[in-house]
Amino acid sequence: QVQLVESGGGLVQAGGSLRLSCAASGSSFSMRAMGWYRQAPGKQRELVAVITSGGTTNYADSVRGRFTISRDNTKNMAFLQMNSLKPEDTADYYCNANGFVGLKWGDYWGQGTQVTVSS
Repeated sequence: QVQLVESGGGLVQAGGSLRLSCAASGSSFSMRAMGWYRQAPGKQRELVAVITSGGTTNYADSVRGRFTISRDNTKNMAFLQMNSLKPEDTADYYCNANGFVGLKWGDYWGQGTQVTVSS
């Protein structure tokens, strides 16, 4: 069984920074892409950033230049450095990872961590 655990959310003033972490655990998990999504109240979940196993990244237009996604393949962890935060970044942030457990492909989600940006 694969589990993703996020940490690092909290309350920050506009213009501030937060760093989210996601730890993936599970025996025989060969992780491929990892990503961060967010869901604000009353809105659909949206992709924030994604990073492949080879390190290729992609960002939502709304965060490009302010957020940076990274990963540590040796520890099965992903990170989201969020700078110049805006009130509209307020949301629950979810870690996502996909990959193989043995021969079985799976897509996994964390429970989410709340980010609140005050104006």
